[in-house]
Amino acid sequence: MGTTVEGKLGHNVFKIGKERHITVNTEICNTKCKDKVCLYICPAFLYKLDDQGNVTVDWEGCLECGTCLLCCLEDALEWEYPRGENGIQYRSA
Repeated sequence: MGTTVEGKLGHNVFKIGKERHITVNTEICNTKCKDKVCLYICPAFLYKLDDQGNVTVDWEGCLECGTCLLCCLEDALEWEYPRGENGIQYRSA
């Protein structure tokens, strides 16, 4: 898998639960946020704009770093660690 970031991330395991651990309040996001920093700051590139221009998040691939939460100045994100044994399991090569 190599020494690239993508290669190293490829060793990790994601155990997906049924509950979302990240949600976007689109009302706050659309009315208060001008820069949409989450689209650019997430190291896993999980934030996207949908067809209506709303920010969405593919929470299943979350690295649980919390970068999006720290950078969302308008408090439009609700974020918590996944429950139980769900979420990312970091593995070394």
